[in-house]
Amino acid sequence: MRYSLSGTVMQTLNIDLEPGETVYSQTSCMCWMTPDIEMDTNTGGGLFSGLMRSLSGGSFFVTHFTARQAGHVAFAPHFPGTILPIPLQAGQSLICRKETFLCAEKSVTLEIAFQKRLGAGLFGGEGFILQKVTGPGVVFLDLSGEVIERDLAVGESLLVQAGHVGIMDPTITFDIQMVSGFKNIVFGGEGLFMAKLTGPGHVALQSMPIMNLANEIARYLPAASEVSSSSSNSALGATTGVVGGILGGMLGKKDD
Repeated sequence: MRYSLSGTVMQTLNIDLEPGETVYSQTSCMCWMTPDIEMDTNTGGGLFSGLMRSLSGGSFFVTHFTARQAGHVAFAPHFPGTILPIPLQAGQSLICRKETFLCAEKSVTLEIAFQKRLGAGLFGGEGFILQKVTGPGVVFLDLSGEVIERDLAVGESLLVQAGHVGIMDPTITFDIQMVSGFKNIVFGGEGLFMAKLTGPGHVALQSMPIMNLANEIARYLPAASEVSSSSSNSALGATTGVVGGILGGMLGKKDD
């Protein structure tokens, strides 16, 4: 398998497969492929596997792409961001936020991971269920916006807005910490809790969580009442135009 990345903000993953090689992805991620690639959509291990994957933010079905002859297939995430190709050793795992998995070699396992701490599950921003990928093989993960990677030493901590946590080693401890100071809580705009990541381990952070992007876009969308009023005005204008046209035609004929 050979791969390359195209683009900057809206990246595309290009994969060239040799005969017999297989990659699999979430559904609705494939962009294009050559006729020598064979698709097989399935639950990826049975009904239970599909349900568990859905709980972690993935799709119920996965699609396998196998090359009958040397072929090409391309994938793209649904949001602007960065695709990370990560080679995993046998037994090596990564914990990811929901909807991070894009595609991987067939040998990579995708499953769910549970938050071990009650507070992190309730207030950590990602809920109790996350994604877990385990090697061997190459996995392609996508994060929103730009990616900043940090290595945390034993006992070293980093406070992060929960939505910015993207990928981390299983050795990282994920907990929450209350924001200090009444004014910080009320006027700081950072919320009541922050995620506390403690090493040792590697963590990848994302600069633009999807919820932040959605909130920014929502600020510029018209309110429901405005949309309803605009629709009513448009309908009234159209109706008035039709009636006016009919009356005009009748009067015109009468004048003739």
